[in-house]
Amino acid sequence: MNEKESKEHPKVPTARWHVQIGGVSKNELMQRLNEQRISLNAYAEQLFADSRFTTSDIRRTLLAVEASVADLGFREGATLPQVFRQASKLGLALAPLELAVHLRLQYKDQHDEGSAGKPGSNQAPAGSITIASEPLSEDDEIPKGFYLRKIDGTLWLRGYRCDAEHRWQADDRFVFTFKI
Repeated sequence: MNEKESKEHPKVPTARWHVQIGGVSKNELMQRLNEQRISLNAYAEQLFADSRFTTSDIRRTLLAVEASVADLGFREGATLPQVFRQASKLGLALAPLELAVHLRLQYKDQHDEGSAGKPGSNQAPAGSITIASEPLSEDDEIPKGFYLRKIDGTLWLRGYRCDAEHRWQADDRFVFTFKI
């Protein structure tokens, strides 16, 4: 499902997806990514290799919602801690890290950035969707999480790094889950 407004949070326009997660190991997820020819960058591979990235044995469905930094109230952009705090105040929660992989496997009709989809220096690429998840480490050399892209028809699951001072742009997009 991909809707454009949240009835639960009418002030936060969103896209929404019901995403089934869990019941699959990291190795099985990697195999599925390979089978579907989904590309990974080095940071995504680093996240997969990290023992702190675990998957749940229990299958469940999460409601994932997409919102821009501006949708959360930051018209001039915000840092990751500010984005996460504000989302929590609006009833949104950080997603398990594995949600990004499952969403990438299930969400194939992402807007194609074409070959012009190259990011500026230290910016989220236009058209990308960052999954809001708890970072594995406070170390800025460890990737913080995943984001999704589609470039020239190729689906990507990419990892990203940033520090707590990095300012996300107002039009940068994040995926959260609803607090239960």
